[in-house]
Amino acid sequence: MTLQRKTILDILRQTDSHPCADEIYELVRKRLPRISLGTVYRNLEVLAKMGLIQKLELGGTIKRFDWDPNKHYHIRCLCCGQVDNAPIAPLNKLEDELYGATVFSIIGHRLEFEGLCPSCTEKEAQRIDLKNVN
Repeated sequence: MTLQRKTILDILRQTDSHPCADEIYELVRKRLPRISLGTVYRNLEVLAKMGLIQKLELGGTIKRFDWDPNKHYHIRCLCCGQVDNAPIAPLNKLEDELYGATVFSIIGHRLEFEGLCPSCTEKEAQRIDLKNVN
């Protein structure tokens, strides 16, 4: 594995967030100052195709990346776009139920929850309170 890919993987494993390519680029550049944004993008795609990371394409937002390639679900804030892991077990039984019930060959599924993060929930509550005052 190349130094660039190792560095990208290392940085992803050190973060609890689900950063976009630009955020990853800024962190990688601190260790590899001569790396280009295009190189980071290409390596993220390769790492995702290798199954070492997940590429998240959630609800029309920018692509984000997750160091954990194991099946799990995500929650996305509809206001700020923050992404977090959903603390539930994968619903593999759904795939089993579809087997034979459709002409499709089921190879997986994606599930995304939407809501408001704590910060945006608080801001929304304050906005509603201000409306009620007027």
